[in-house]
Amino acid sequence: MKILKRFIIILFIIIVIVAVSFGMYGYTLYNEKIEEQPIADKVSDVRNSYNFVSLEEVPEDYINAIIAVEDHRYYDHGAIDIIGIGRAVLTNITSGELREGGSTITQQVAKNLYFVEEDTVVRRKLAEMFMAIELENKYSKEDILELYINTIYFGDGYYGIKQASNGYLNKEPKDMNLAEATMMAGVPNAPSVYAPTINTELCKQRQNKVISSMVEY
Repeated sequence: MKILKRFIIILFIIIVIVAVSFGMYGYTLYNEKIEEQPIADKVSDVRNSYNFVSLEEVPEDYINAIIAVEDHRYYDHGAIDIIGIGRAVLTNITSGELREGGSTITQQVAKNLYFVEEDTVVRRKLAEMFMAIELENKYSKEDILELYINTIYFGDGYYGIKQASNGYLNKEPKDMNLAEATMMAGVPNAPSVYAPTINTELCKQRQNKVISSMVEY
């Protein structure tokens, strides 16, 4: 019994040391980025962009589609969704392939603002978590969702829903109908696969996934 207790204590200490080490590994990258340019400045750059659109300038169907397919518990969790991460891990293990990432919309915004060019995946993911926490501490869910639709990549060189809507649909975001809104909500998951100029059939399949998620959630 004493040996078992000692083993458990040692194992716990090792887990804590590893967790702290990994945390610091990501925190240093997060801190570097914040020192280079504070979040307030990054957000200001996005909002002052010519292509910036507010949530009021996009159809409600588009917002509902994004939340349903990207992060259906968006308004129920904080910067990090533990349930979503657990579900993604389980799905990936049972399927034998990487199908889900578990990142929240806030984490995706953190990546879009600071970590797009970061190659070290583990360190980037950890840094994203710290950045996501700061984002949710400083901005509302609506603010973060607004940043999301203005920074996501749609392929063909289009960043943000205005550029993508202008380029793919030849119209302003506010004029998207339900079919167009659900199609556009599906593209950012993998623009090189789902962009309408790449493969119309796969784009349609992804759109059907978006619609199914809207019905479910």
